[in-house]
Amino acid sequence: MPALSTTRKAAYGLGDLSTNTALSSLTLVFFTFLVTVAGLEPWLAGMIAWLARLVDAFTDPLMGRFSDSLRWKIGRRRPFFLIGMLPLGILFALLWRTPYSEQTPMFLWYLGIYIGIALAMTVLSVPYMALIPEMALDYDERTTLNTWRSGGAVLGTMVAASLFEMAELFGGGAQGYEKAGAILAIGLIIPWPIVWAVSFERTGIAPQRNEPLWPSLVSLFYHSTYLRLCGIYLMGRIAIDLLGLAIPLFVIVWLGRPGDVTWTLLCMLSVVILSLPLWLRFAQNREKHRILALGSLWFVTCLIFIFVSDPNWPRWTLFLIAGGLGAGYAVVDLFPWAMLGEVIDQDELSTGARREGMYNGVFTFIRKVGGASAYMLGGFALSWAGYDGQLSTQPEGAIWTIRVLGTLIPAAFIASALIGLRHYPLTRIRHTWIQLQIAQRSATPTPEESSPAPDHPV
Repeated sequence: MPALSTTRKAAYGLGDLSTNTALSSLTLVFFTFLVTVAGLEPWLAGMIAWLARLVDAFTDPLMGRFSDSLRWKIGRRRPFFLIGMLPLGILFALLWRTPYSEQTPMFLWYLGIYIGIALAMTVLSVPYMALIPEMALDYDERTTLNTWRSGGAVLGTMVAASLFEMAELFGGGAQGYEKAGAILAIGLIIPWPIVWAVSFERTGIAPQRNEPLWPSLVSLFYHSTYLRLCGIYLMGRIAIDLLGLAIPLFVIVWLGRPGDVTWTLLCMLSVVILSLPLWLRFAQNREKHRILALGSLWFVTCLIFIFVSDPNWPRWTLFLIAGGLGAGYAVVDLFPWAMLGEVIDQDELSTGARREGMYNGVFTFIRKVGGASAYMLGGFALSWAGYDGQLSTQPEGAIWTIRVLGTLIPAAFIASALIGLRHYPLTRIRHTWIQLQIAQRSATPTPEESSPAPDHPV
């Protein structure tokens, strides 16, 4: 199969620009909107996200299994790009309206809209991620395509962060958010016809075995390499989401520079974008798990520098460290997804079926579990330490908690991921062998050629 063009990869990355704009808006902006503009009580606002994630616990793997089994003439993944785009945009626009003033109807309204958006994102994102191993078969080509996708995701986070300023431009308050949300909703829809046009599916895919959902899901966790990769990714996601939760408080409370929060985040996210092509070039002809280990070590080093930072340091030092953190962030966020394709190939050799949807559905769920776990950990820790948003000066214990939550605890999670990377079995050489075995079996299907890859029991 010929290499994908740069134009095709960039256009495909627009899909994650759309879904991550919605997801980042929910994690970065929506809680603040609920408690400061809509007037919902904070504990009810927190319950909305948790209840919606309970729905995700079932829908992400289910969507993956459904797309694996689908046999439409127009494809088993790509049709969902056109099915899910309008619901995502419409529901996102409704999310920023304030039709109720009483707590119970307001809670039910926003819970229903949030769940609807979560379902729309599942319909789009699980087939979208599952299509990557089909479009890019080569070890390095998958890294490249995932790099463009990750770049789109980071841009989506930056767009979501701009929602605060957009609302102010339209007059602020409920009216400002409603107008800004409607504009962004249109932007969420536009990329998907483009993604549809530039994407394609492989022909001759082995059919999914007719197996009940639960046994099929459980079988994934007998795949030892996948189980290890899930642990690595979960540790990294908790670290990244803890960082996103605590760094704004770190800058405001510890450093006493509330005006620098936006600039600090932009410095970090800008370097993420700029460093992606550099990491991609460096990864050519190298092992992905070793690049991930190197980036993780750099990430931990920057976190330690942030922990020892002092309010008396010059402003430029904070921006410099934030930029360095972005370089590590790029690796921790990107490479587990780039490594997932080889795991799916290993599974095909063992089972004879392509189950990208199931694998990506569970991985997508892990990403959401990581965020939920980070917010639960951060929320309980801050409450226990006596943090009060109404106080102009926080207790000493709350200040120390913010410092540790934003630095040392994420560093500990990244260190745990590094343990999982030791002796990672799916190397470049092994993946080449797996592809050869799959190709031989496709050409001449015999029992000898369909033997499973090592370390993955049938």
